[in-house]
Amino acid sequence: LSHQEVVSEESEEESNGVNLMEFSDEILLHILSYVPCTDLVLNVRRTCRKLATLCLDKSLTHTVLLQKDYKVNKDKVKQLMRDIGKEIYQLNMAGCYWLPSSTIDHVTRCKNLVKLNLSGCHVTSLRLSKMLSTLQHLRSLAIDVNPGFDASQLSSECKATLSRVSELKQTLYTPSYGVVPCCTSLEKLLLYFEILDRSREGFMLSGQLMVGESNVPHYQNLRIFYARLAPGYVNQEVVRLYLAVLSDRTPENLHAFLISAPGSFAETGATKNLLDSMARNVRLDALQLPKAWINGSGLLQHLKFNNPFYFSFSRCTLSGGHLIQRVINGGKDLKSLTSLNLSGCVHCLAPESLFRKAEDDIDSSILESLVVSCSNLRHLNLSAAHHHSSESIGNHLCQLLSRLKHLLSLALPVCSITDVAASMEKPPSTPNLVPQTFGRKVRIGIQTYPRNLGDQTDQKIESSVFWALMGSLRFLETLEIIGSSFSSAMPRNEPAIRNSLPPCVRAQSVGDSEVAAISQLTYLQSLTLAQLPNILTGSGLVSIGLQCQHLRTLSLANLGMMGKVVYMSALMDMLKHCKCLRDLR
Repeated sequence: LSHQEVVSEESEEESNGVNLMEFSDEILLHILSYVPCTDLVLNVRRTCRKLATLCLDKSLTHTVLLQKDYKVNKDKVKQLMRDIGKEIYQLNMAGCYWLPSSTIDHVTRCKNLVKLNLSGCHVTSLRLSKMLSTLQHLRSLAIDVNPGFDASQLSSECKATLSRVSELKQTLYTPSYGVVPCCTSLEKLLLYFEILDRSREGFMLSGQLMVGESNVPHYQNLRIFYARLAPGYVNQEVVRLYLAVLSDRTPENLHAFLISAPGSFAETGATKNLLDSMARNVRLDALQLPKAWINGSGLLQHLKFNNPFYFSFSRCTLSGGHLIQRVINGGKDLKSLTSLNLSGCVHCLAPESLFRKAEDDIDSSILESLVVSCSNLRHLNLSAAHHHSSESIGNHLCQLLSRLKHLLSLALPVCSITDVAASMEKPPSTPNLVPQTFGRKVRIGIQTYPRNLGDQTDQKIESSVFWALMGSLRFLETLEIIGSSFSSAMPRNEPAIRNSLPPCVRAQSVGDSEVAAISQLTYLQSLTLAQLPNILTGSGLVSIGLQCQHLRTLSLANLGMMGKVVYMSALMDMLKHCKCLRDLR
């Protein structure tokens, strides 16, 4: 072709091309919704008149998200608030640690703000008072309470704003009630206790509240109470002060009571009075309590439930008999339950726990009753326990769970997914060539995996109970397969356990083929695999990378023999296909 012909063809293609501005406003607004608000207001809207109008559309300026927008600085926030402050109804600045505290002063321009999240931002009591005094329409607030916070510095205008707030999330880094006593209309209270037992100088801290903290919280309108404690005795002391007010007068409209506490959190007379009052006066929809408050008590027998949607009995000594009789009501009225956490409940699938060993087979009739009664479950956690199925045909744990068609997240122990017949056989001898010791290092070759992935999914594998389970849970988004003896070296909200136990015997038969079965989960977004000793090549990981194109979070720990990472080649191939991956551990 001559030069003129090439030029004419290119100009013809340009004339036939689609101009972005020719799209309808609805399509352009959808495209613009993926652009950070700061870019829209400060850059995009200056390109042309049409975009100048669209970028200020209410659907784009109603909610402003600055969280993780690391290009934002103080000057950009100032300009953003000046241009669209009155149009912002929800503002999220959570975790914007790089912004100076004076940046908060510009939030006062958002006169119509209804929801504000300042978690992770350092805000003094004086600066908070000045800001909240101008936000008369505020109904939802999230803040941190740091050392030096003084509630007596809050102005009357600030307290008037807080009196109208119905939803509060408060993270405590010092013993304090924070702004809770000022929030007289609270319906939803979320408390996060992150107080250290020692100061930076090494002095022991006390759980006593600071001077000026004589005002007590008002809970009369409370519907949801949630408290999450980091490890430490000071956090326990402070949360008891919050609960003491609840024990005096339990809110009649309380329908969700959730306390997440690591380790041992002993029950006291005040907490017992609170639970007794709840049993008499309220009907709950969501419940989570420290294990010491449930173990050995008849509490569950007396609590009344309305239409429960969330139960968490993590690490409680709850037997299957109690689970069916006291929680599931003998199999009645639990279609409303969408989330059930039985993590660490080693006897929850057995009729009695008195003379039972943790490794004994489960009672499949208990699990079947659970599945039938709670057929609408979206989230189920059965990890940190030995749930061994018997040899009875059709009663395997995986076969029963396959009936839960609405599951979005599932956590299981490794030993629960193995076929009974396979687990009775002797584990492969190949891994034993590498001793599990920390003596002299043994040189081993890089094992290969089948490049033709179809070779590994033979008829025997596809007939396994775990393969069938993965095939039936097509809409699962989160999956955790964790060894029943596994403990994280760096737990976030649990006491550290340094002694690692060997994997369960039944887990020895779970390997690459079972991991490959996970590749059937087309919509999988988060995957955790821990303590799978029979991983030899990691070929199943490649299958997951190819098929699970929505995977965003991947966490791997203790795959294969201890200290011998032999699946790295397969992992590298897997990561080539994980285009959406954001979090790799």
